[in-house]
Amino acid sequence: MAGSGPIKASAVLVNGVRSCVPAVMTTVVFSFFINLLAFTSPLYMLQIYDRVIGSRNETTLLGITLLVGYLLIINALLEMLRSRLMVQASLAVDSKLAGSVFDATHSAGLHFPRLAQGQTLRDLDSVREFIAGPALIALCDLLWMPIFIVTCFFLHPWFGAIALVGSALIFLLTLASELATTGPMSLASKSSIAANQKAVSALRNAEVIHAMGMLDVLRETWIAQHAHVLNLQAIAGTRSGLMAAASKFVRMFLQTMVLGLGAYLAIHNQISAGMIIAASIFVGRALAPVEGVVGNWKGLTNARNSWSRLVKLFAVAGAEPKRVSLPRPVGHLTLEAVTAGPPEQSRSTLRNISFEARPGEVVGIVGPSAAGKSSLARVITGVWRPSSGNVRLDGFDFSHWNPRERGRYIGYLPQDIELFSGTVAQNIARFQEVDSEAVIETARLCGCHEMIQLLPDGYNTAVGEGGATLSGGQRQRIGLARAFFDRPALVVLDEPNASLDQGGEEALVQAVRRFRSFGTTIILITHKISVLTVADKILVLEGGMAQVFGPRHDVLKHLIAPPAPVRAAAG
Repeated sequence: MAGSGPIKASAVLVNGVRSCVPAVMTTVVFSFFINLLAFTSPLYMLQIYDRVIGSRNETTLLGITLLVGYLLIINALLEMLRSRLMVQASLAVDSKLAGSVFDATHSAGLHFPRLAQGQTLRDLDSVREFIAGPALIALCDLLWMPIFIVTCFFLHPWFGAIALVGSALIFLLTLASELATTGPMSLASKSSIAANQKAVSALRNAEVIHAMGMLDVLRETWIAQHAHVLNLQAIAGTRSGLMAAASKFVRMFLQTMVLGLGAYLAIHNQISAGMIIAASIFVGRALAPVEGVVGNWKGLTNARNSWSRLVKLFAVAGAEPKRVSLPRPVGHLTLEAVTAGPPEQSRSTLRNISFEARPGEVVGIVGPSAAGKSSLARVITGVWRPSSGNVRLDGFDFSHWNPRERGRYIGYLPQDIELFSGTVAQNIARFQEVDSEAVIETARLCGCHEMIQLLPDGYNTAVGEGGATLSGGQRQRIGLARAFFDRPALVVLDEPNASLDQGGEEALVQAVRRFRSFGTTIILITHKISVLTVADKILVLEGGMAQVFGPRHDVLKHLIAPPAPVRAAAG
């Protein structure tokens, strides 16, 4: 089973690309006829020089000119249809893969946070653009290049030799350019992504940068990284320019050689004058597919690299196995000897955690900073996978649930509240189809209905990217309503009162009491003991381990133990 994930994941990509195979095969057939019609111009030149000029027959000239015009119209129509066909094929591939790539990017990002998620989405664009662009069409034309080389041999063996050797030389120069530039360009790409990610991350905290005078230092760091990228790109560009100049020299020299050789053969009566022009065109057509591939080599390499990254992405994300849909849980949460830590790190921030929360219970989790409270929240919500032990919901291990179905039954308010670009109502409804009654009811139960009424457009207020138009307290209260939307079976609140005033804190306590009465199991992580009055049980964490777990009254006595009496000093 372990090896089936990447295989199934690769099958997703293969099936997506397979949807464009009929269009590609049709394009190959169209390319055959387009390349046959490429004989029109050289044959026309042969007739002009070898028949029309000698016979001075205007009727023949008019007839073959009209025929050539008709064939060129057909050629243009085939070219147009071929391009349109490939555009439609690229859209078909995108429609097959877009959702799967988005899901795989999300899944891989959970377990590999350093993954450049924006890049993987751009990789799909690169593959789509390759299918729709001239690079794939050039490859289709390349299949029919032997027709022109054989024709060149038919005109004269020397013409065929020039076409054959020239094609091989241009292709070898392209390979040499690829080998010379791949290393620097790969390093430049990775360095550029890293530098841009670091810059974007820094600029998100523009207020901190401005307030603490950190702009100069961060700018110099980015400039140094940017200069390194430019240096690598300059190295690759210099090498690529050298190879491009060599390829251009070869092409121009070959064209000259064809005309010179043709003149020599005509002087010795081995070919006619018309065959000189025809041979020049045929050799040019023989080299054209290779030149087309060379001209679009960057697109080819980009598509190849993007495809490789997509394959790796799906291998990392794995294929989501089909699971039996489980019934709506009642919220019975059990942790059994759970050990867990951040993805891509060997250290464990939680060790051997076990506790149980029954439906309708509120479990408070307290502890000093770095005790593992937020780590435990991530494990309970399924964001992190335990390295050992089990997390069960209604007796089913989290791995038995379809993540999307399980997510509908869980509410989560993390420490770093992230609202999404949209309206207040959309954020509360988790961007499902907005049920106005359900949204307003949830807001009332969470005590934020009146606050939302005071916003410029009420529930239709746009929150901006990340909730930028709202204050920290407003974001926290809307995030609380989102967590409780649709009365989930299990809700995890991580420091839900961090940005709340006294009124907001009272609304929070009331919301917890209301939803507890509905049977919702609530995990309440907080530093404030005053909020724990609503808890049924309390778990005390320290150093990633459970120190105390039990009923609220018993644990609070342990937490608020009176200080030992101080003896009066002897006189």
